[in-house]
Amino acid sequence: MAAVEKLSGMFRALSSRNYRLFFIGQGISLIGTWMQQIALSWLVYRLTDSVFLLGAVTFSSQIPSFILGPFAGVLADKFNRHKVLIVTQTLSMVQASTLAVLVLTETIEIWHVLSLSAFLGVINGFDISTRQAFVVEMVEKRENLSNAIALNSSMFNMARLVGPTIAGLLIAAVGEGMCILINAVSYIAVIGSLLLMRLKPFERVQQERKVWQSLQEGFQYAFGFPPIRALIMIVALLSLFGMPFTVLLPVFARDILHGGANTLGYLMGASGLGALSGALFLAQRKSVLGLGRIIIFTMSLFGLALIAFSFSEVLTLSLLLMLFTGFGMIVTMASCNTLLQTLVEDDKRGRVMSFYSTAFMGMAPVGSMLAGSVAEQVGVGYTLAGCGFLCCLSIIPFAVNLPKLRRMVQPIYERMGIVPEIATGLQAASGLTTAQEEQ
Repeated sequence: MAAVEKLSGMFRALSSRNYRLFFIGQGISLIGTWMQQIALSWLVYRLTDSVFLLGAVTFSSQIPSFILGPFAGVLADKFNRHKVLIVTQTLSMVQASTLAVLVLTETIEIWHVLSLSAFLGVINGFDISTRQAFVVEMVEKRENLSNAIALNSSMFNMARLVGPTIAGLLIAAVGEGMCILINAVSYIAVIGSLLLMRLKPFERVQQERKVWQSLQEGFQYAFGFPPIRALIMIVALLSLFGMPFTVLLPVFARDILHGGANTLGYLMGASGLGALSGALFLAQRKSVLGLGRIIIFTMSLFGLALIAFSFSEVLTLSLLLMLFTGFGMIVTMASCNTLLQTLVEDDKRGRVMSFYSTAFMGMAPVGSMLAGSVAEQVGVGYTLAGCGFLCCLSIIPFAVNLPKLRRMVQPIYERMGIVPEIATGLQAASGLTTAQEEQ
């Protein structure tokens, strides 16, 4: 009986009809997204044999998020988030369809990939911030918000487990084009789920401030408060130093482990399995208490696993280490997201989450370009080992400042009473808060 209650508690956010629809639709679409990502990485490396161009494609797909993210946050606070998401998902389907046609007709060139990746990056610049802020509208009970965020991570990483594995097999059998076509079709699921939602009528908040003033206010709110700033910095550093490992994986799969597209799929699938385990670990937690210490541990675990992976030439060991990288990365990222979502005020949620998205998506392309350039000079092994070492170093300031951050957050939780446990234990609340901010 206790096990059943624990299991039902793990999925409690699904009691909200709108969130349940989103969870199903987005889950299907994300499998297609991961299939396209693997297919595109393999296609670029097959056509060019260039590690630098692998980084360039990632750069072109993610740098728009760095530029547009903060402005997208202002839009997410002013406009109907539901309608914005319908538009962004439809445009993403158009992008995938165009890419699929070019690959299937064998007319694809590297400039096509770079241009369409940049187009998708512009779309994602608006989509990610809006989607992060939209979660609170889909979940009626505020106490289920942290569970919804953890389930989002579970869904994302279940797709990362399934998508690359299927893609690796499909690429070997019929080529990259079919994977991209499946992704295009998968957008129907998420668009359908958005259209089926029953939401409260949208009420636009009349604001006299212009876009730049709203952006400035959001920036001062987020970066003027050390706990929020610390959380965003953790995400930015993990994205800058850690995320490039996905860009380098095709090189490890083919040149270090002497495999094919299926090997790349297995590596990504193993990372996805580890990440899924991490997301489920967070989903079963009933409060954010202790997340600060967990972030320190998982960031360090991620960095050490990357270092070990960089020296591995055995597939079995590499797959095992991918499990640890996936677990460490997603628990760190999702914990920061949870803490931020719990901490920020509703009228600034879109802007703060846009800074989170900018840190997550915007720093990754810079890291990918740097990693690709360095790997051309010193090799992928030493490059990835350096990335892992920098991840371990970057968590030290957060660990040192954790007690101070906890004290700063405590009054906010006392006033807002966001987490039920806080009502009976303010000390627990201060622990929660610290973790959030640190992320």
